[in-house]
Amino acid sequence: MIKMVATDIDGTIVKWDTGFSPNVKQCIKRLTKEGIKVVLVTGRMHCATTPIALELRLTTPIVSYQGGLIKDFGGKTLYQHNLSDDYAKKIIKWARENDIHINLYLDDKLYVEKDNDFVKRYTDGKFVTYNVCSFDDLEIRNVNKILAIDYNDARRVTGWVEELHKKYPELYVVKSTPYFCEIGNAEAKKSQGVEYLAKEWGIKKEEILTIGDQDNDIELLKSGGIAVAMGNATAELKSYADYITDTVENDGFVKAMEKFVFCPSLQK
Repeated sequence: MIKMVATDIDGTIVKWDTGFSPNVKQCIKRLTKEGIKVVLVTGRMHCATTPIALELRLTTPIVSYQGGLIKDFGGKTLYQHNLSDDYAKKIIKWARENDIHINLYLDDKLYVEKDNDFVKRYTDGKFVTYNVCSFDDLEIRNVNKILAIDYNDARRVTGWVEELHKKYPELYVVKSTPYFCEIGNAEAKKSQGVEYLAKEWGIKKEEILTIGDQDNDIELLKSGGIAVAMGNATAELKSYADYITDTVENDGFVKAMEKFVFCPSLQK
């Protein structure tokens, strides 16, 4: 019996740039009514995720920053793994040397050095404000993560991931979309967040369904007894899935819940 559904947001329950479908909202309402813990597990900032939770009427803790931060419904920090100050400074130096746009997240606030189209596109419709300043003027402490962005060249982003894996194998570096390279603490993984909450609630792995669509959801899927990839998922993520559902445009999340949660006879 599934007692916990840990779900990614963008490309999984939220259509890109269009929001929720009524079917997804109704499905999540039904899950919570039946006593199933629905947990949002995302690379988003915590402050950019709370409006989503409120819209869905969820009161469960939020796992944000790829698993680097968990806060409860009241805003209390339950779990946190920041990027060290030293590594953050090294990544900033690397980005400057290679003319790479990065988003720097300090204490759940977003900072950039250039007010360009990349940050405007990133923040559009995501409940996020940002601050423009030289990173030299900031105290580099409590770094949630760093995000390197290039909306024009996905292959360049793939190159960054490969380069940083080799240069800093002790960090967690992953593509969260074709255009985003996420850099964080090695413990800041979606799997860690799910496992932490499951332990707190006394829920076994086989009682957890995990669902996502991008490579940063590989860790998420690993933490579930039933691992579901969206139909629009990357090929890499699909290779880790027990089941591939329909796309986000066709309410794949809802179809997965109907198959594995609302129909117990079909559960593994």
